[in-house]
Amino acid sequence: MQTLQLQNNHYQQLETSFGQWLQTLNYHQSTIAYSPLRIREFLYWLEQNKINKITAITVMTINDYFIYLSQRKNHRREGGLSADYLNMNLTSLKQFSEYLQQTRELGFTISVGYLPSNQRLEILTRQEISQLYDVIAPSSFGLRDRAMLAVYYGCGLRRNEGVQLNIEDILWERALLYVRKGKNYKARYVPMTEQISTDLKQYIELSRPNYHPNTNALLVSQKRNRVTGGTMSNRLKHLLEKAAISKLVTLHTLRHSIATHLLERGMSLHHIARFLGHSSLSSTQIYTHVTRA
Repeated sequence: MQTLQLQNNHYQQLETSFGQWLQTLNYHQSTIAYSPLRIREFLYWLEQNKINKITAITVMTINDYFIYLSQRKNHRREGGLSADYLNMNLTSLKQFSEYLQQTRELGFTISVGYLPSNQRLEILTRQEISQLYDVIAPSSFGLRDRAMLAVYYGCGLRRNEGVQLNIEDILWERALLYVRKGKNYKARYVPMTEQISTDLKQYIELSRPNYHPNTNALLVSQKRNRVTGGTMSNRLKHLLEKAAISKLVTLHTLRHSIATHLLERGMSLHHIARFLGHSSLSSTQIYTHVTRA
């Protein structure tokens, strides 16, 4: 996709401004990096089919594009494109249409639906979560590791939401975590259990001062700055290795895991959706398939 060259100046501008819009709305870094590339392929396909205006896109145009994708060769390996890849393109097109509606009062209708995923959602069991806690060292790093698990598992935050937390976002008396920089800049309050509050308080009082931070960020690094998502991912990988857990796990896996565990304990989808900051129940319903598997 990176080798595709758009000839239409308007389409070039749309690709660039779409990426800026995703960044402004605080989408995940992977979305900011790859969604514009998927849209470039779509715009390039429009050019090749002599569709040079966004207003000319119809339901049939989108249908024809996904027929093209379903028949296109995979550039990285033999065979065609996976269902997951087609689904990512569908998500990017929906984002692009929303961008057009919000910024240019344009947009288009999409009737294509998501395909069944090729892979099951990876989840850590409650026993495996306990194993992660069991291997945490009694040290300054260990207290930050517990704070990391409190944020990403206990509170179910997205990777960037956890990184952007500040100390003042912890509302101790109300036992709430204020997520001010959620997806699409939608703020929300997340409840904290007593154990989560304890882990965060011990980290702030006993560990965080050792880093001599010059920032109001909650999670800080040895460089006195706000941690990066990469730093937290590396710490999680370290814990997984110590716990001998071989699953392919990311920080987002912790979010998936707490959602699944809450559902197993009887929490309603509506409350889980609010907990996770989902704008619709359709995003939350994936966990019903996980618990039934």
